[in-house]
Amino acid sequence: MDDRLQNAPVGVLVASPDGTLIDINGVAESLIDSTDDAVGAPLAEIFPRSVEDSLLVAFEGDSVTDASFEEYYPVLERWLNVSVTSTDEGVTVYLQDVTERRRYEQSIEQLRTERKRTAVIEDVLSEILAELVGATSREEIAETICRSLGDADIYEFAWVGEREIGSDDLVIHAVGGEADKTFAAIRDALDDDAAKTLEERAIESGRLQSAQPLADDPQVPEAVWTAGFADGVQSALAIPLIYGSNVHGVVGVYAAGTEAFSDRERTTFETLGEVAGFAVTAARNRNLLLSDTVAELTFEVGDSSVLSKLSQSLDSTLLLEGLVPHGDDALLCFVSVEDVDVRAVEDAAAAIDGIVETRAIRESDSDGTVELTVQASTPLLAISSLGGTVRQANFDSGSGQLVVELPPDGDVRRIADTVTRDYDMEFVAKEERERSVTTAREFRDALNDALTERQQTVLQTAYLADYFESPRGSTAEEVAASLDITGSTLLYHLRAGQRKLLDAYLGENTERSEER
Repeated sequence: MDDRLQNAPVGVLVASPDGTLIDINGVAESLIDSTDDAVGAPLAEIFPRSVEDSLLVAFEGDSVTDASFEEYYPVLERWLNVSVTSTDEGVTVYLQDVTERRRYEQSIEQLRTERKRTAVIEDVLSEILAELVGATSREEIAETICRSLGDADIYEFAWVGEREIGSDDLVIHAVGGEADKTFAAIRDALDDDAAKTLEERAIESGRLQSAQPLADDPQVPEAVWTAGFADGVQSALAIPLIYGSNVHGVVGVYAAGTEAFSDRERTTFETLGEVAGFAVTAARNRNLLLSDTVAELTFEVGDSSVLSKLSQSLDSTLLLEGLVPHGDDALLCFVSVEDVDVRAVEDAAAAIDGIVETRAIRESDSDGTVELTVQASTPLLAISSLGGTVRQANFDSGSGQLVVELPPDGDVRRIADTVTRDYDMEFVAKEERERSVTTAREFRDALNDALTERQQTVLQTAYLADYFESPRGSTAEEVAASLDITGSTLLYHLRAGQRKLLDAYLGENTERSEER
């Protein structure tokens, strides 16, 4: 090899027409991890293999075929641009490392693909979220989710499940898309106590679960990932439908490819789970609000309840005057006590797990009212999350009784079974009663539409904390501290809420006066 080729900035190999290496420069040795000892050996032994083996193909036949190509060589972890040129004197092979350029091009293409996929995902989820706003039942919510995800080209199928009444088993509520073998395997796994699907794990943990690829997750039942391989399904997400501390159900989404769900996509699906969980709760609350009849359920509460423990410690009767959800897993409970000093309530509450803060609101020689911040899993919060309203609750020396209003539909049994299974409660009575549609109710309905959720929370907390009494049972600073907001923020929401209250009350009268 002459000095010009020996010192060339690209790799150069000289070979005979039969594929025997005659000479090689330093750059080529470095590119293919070879040495001078390779001279005289067949190219098939010294040149790394690729999927296509285009270089060796060029030397097949009676004569060498000129060729130019770019291939990936796994052993080298490099992309090489290879040019084969034959002359009467022999064959010259030129090599150039194009790995950086190919990786850059792949990154650009990956970003373009991800951008297109993200646009499709956002369109699908926007459609789902828009339809969830007007959904009136959990059946409609499940069908909306499955139809939209199942029809999307980027997913193979989706299904929605929820806990079976009276057990921890998952039942299928809706399904959309096509992957018969995989879905059949999932259905069979749900009936197998020894197996645990992604969806069951999501229900138990309340967290999104993923498997990419399915076969790499040791907890995915073998029958599921085997069927997925046959259907071309390699990735899965299980998204819990959550509102507060309550898990309403789960969505399973399955796709082709071993890395089908990016971090951004998983975050978006978590949002979908939260919105769908809220939609389920809102549909239940709407049914309760619009029903002319209500189902009134009575439960006996055991001694493991936080308020039962407090009543037992005080050997007294506690009456729940009202409650306000505070964050995802906390409640502000306003409780009146009989024949007990309020200071004794504070001391007793400090020794009970789950009660994180106690504040006296009103006290006298014979009774008083306290605000308890309860941060624990309680039936009170569960009933609220499930669309029920606690109308009455009292606790006496270690036991209690709850009276709950629910919409008179199929959810009554489900909710009753859920709370009695998860908490120390016993269902004792059910009564359906007519609820008259009154002007006061219409007034409250209109206000519910006008007030924001934050304004409702602030007004309700301030009212129950006797902020509007004279003398006040709570200062603005105390109410704000209960809600973890500043005093100025509290006053802002109070003024906004009070303005809407006055508008609702005085606005109609003002309009009528002007008409007259």
